[in-house]
Amino acid sequence: MKAEVFLPDDYRPAEDEPFMNDRQLEYFRRKLLTWKQELLDQSADTIGSLQDSGRNVPDIADRASEETDRALELRTRDRQRKLVGKIDAAIRRIDNGEFGYCEVTGEPISLKRLDARPIATMTLEAQEKHERREKVHRED
Repeated sequence: MKAEVFLPDDYRPAEDEPFMNDRQLEYFRRKLLTWKQELLDQSADTIGSLQDSGRNVPDIADRASEETDRALELRTRDRQRKLVGKIDAAIRRIDNGEFGYCEVTGEPISLKRLDARPIATMTLEAQEKHERREKVHRED
């Protein structure tokens, strides 16, 4: 078990410190755990509102509107579920010492990118190349 890492409240990873040092890893771990908890809380709220909206609405227009809202809530919940899986995978990469490095090139992913999207698994360049390749294959 690793020792507790002190992290000031105002800490932000900086380019002038060693890449993926203990403080940076702890910063990203906390950021991911907070994000995951927010998603789980939203998910619980969604389940509660879906259960509350299960009533029988006699007006067909109101019922259609409610069904549309329900479908949207469920799609959102499914996206959040997938996002929680990606967050868990990022936390595993922190534990395995693989976090912050591109899964394609092995190069460090920029701190700016990781701060904006801590579940990123590729450098911006590798991601763009991947998306261009996907787009070409989609058009076939």
